[in-house]
Amino acid sequence: MQPTVIDLTVASRNPACDNRLMLYHDYPGQHCSIAASLEVVGERWSLLIIRDILRGKRRFDQIQESLGIARNVLTKRLNSLIEADIVERRRYQTGPDRYEYFLTEKGLDLWPILMAYLGWGDKYCEPETGPPRLIVHKECGGEVDDRRICQKCGRQLEVRDAESIAGPA
Repeated sequence: MQPTVIDLTVASRNPACDNRLMLYHDYPGQHCSIAASLEVVGERWSLLIIRDILRGKRRFDQIQESLGIARNVLTKRLNSLIEADIVERRRYQTGPDRYEYFLTEKGLDLWPILMAYLGWGDKYCEPETGPPRLIVHKECGGEVDDRRICQKCGRQLEVRDAESIAGPA
C-alpha cells in the first residue's frame, strides 16, 4: 500500500492561505491608540469576558457557562487580562484554591466601549422583540443610552451608577 501524499502547494494557491494575508497578533508599524488597544482587548472573547464580569459573573464556571467557551481558552484569556491589569483574581476558597475575577479600574474604564458596542448592536443587530439586555440607572431606574446618559434624569453616568437587567427579548 502506497503512503498518502498530500499536495501542500494547494494552500499556497489559495489566497486565504497566503501568509501575507494572515492576521497577526500585533500591528507592526501602526503607531495608533486604536491598534494599541486592540493588542490588549481585541481578541474575540476579551470584551465578552469583561461584559460578564461587569454583570456579576465572577467565578470561572459562571463565565465559562455563560459564554460556552472552552475552559483552556477561558484560562488563557483570563490570564492575559490579568497580565494586562484589566482583571484581578481574588481567592474565595482554599483547598482547593478557587478564585473570583474582578475588574480593576483599568478594566472598569472599558465600560464606555462596551456601551458603544451595545448601542450599535441594539441599533443594527437587535432582534425584532427588542434588546436582550437593558442598562438602567441604579438611582432612578431610567434606561441608559450608548452615550451613558440616563434617559429619565439626564445624568451622565459612570459604570458604578448603572446595572444590566433583562430586556424585552
